[in-house]
Amino acid sequence: MNFWEYLGNRHQQLLVDTYQHASVVFQCMVAATVIGVLIAVVTYRSDWAGNLATTATSTLLTVPSLAMIGLLIPVVGLGVPPTVIALTLYGLLPIVRNAIVGLRGVDPALVDAATGIGMSRRARLTRVELPLAWPPILTGIRVSTQMLMGIAAIAAYASGPGLGNLIFRGIASLGSSNALNQVLAGTLLIVLLALLFDAGYVLIGRLTISRGIRA
Repeated sequence: MNFWEYLGNRHQQLLVDTYQHASVVFQCMVAATVIGVLIAVVTYRSDWAGNLATTATSTLLTVPSLAMIGLLIPVVGLGVPPTVIALTLYGLLPIVRNAIVGLRGVDPALVDAATGIGMSRRARLTRVELPLAWPPILTGIRVSTQMLMGIAAIAAYASGPGLGNLIFRGIASLGSSNALNQVLAGTLLIVLLALLFDAGYVLIGRLTISRGIRA
């Protein structure tokens, strides 16, 4: 059967795999964003702490994805747990780095002005510094999402959810009639998801970043 016939016959399973892929990436990005921003908030005021946070998350990113998942399997088992842990760890670097850069780039005069009108440290952070640092943070989130879309496919090695299972099945059955269709369908759907997520982030940026900051 040709590629379009394959899509028509398997569309229900493809939709399920696509939903699972998008869901696991989204959930891991939420976790990575919360953890990454918290790390940045704790470390950005100190040069050595910020460098340590960036170096540590960079080191995590150098570990091959198959090796990371393979090391997690004996600890947390197969399926969703190793997938979520690995993707969350891989998503940290761009968010931590961009959040630190964004927070350090806030005009000190604005922080002094907020202090002068009686804002507490927490109020300055949540109402002045983080909103001004949001554009680079959002950029980090976009970069992380694009990376995790591809890395999530490797999770099929540990029986993880998503489109990676389709690609792995196709590779394992090379030479069969639908092997190439499986690999092509999984790959194209991952690319489509990445584009849709990025378009969503562009929309979020337009809704949450004021024109003055964008300019």
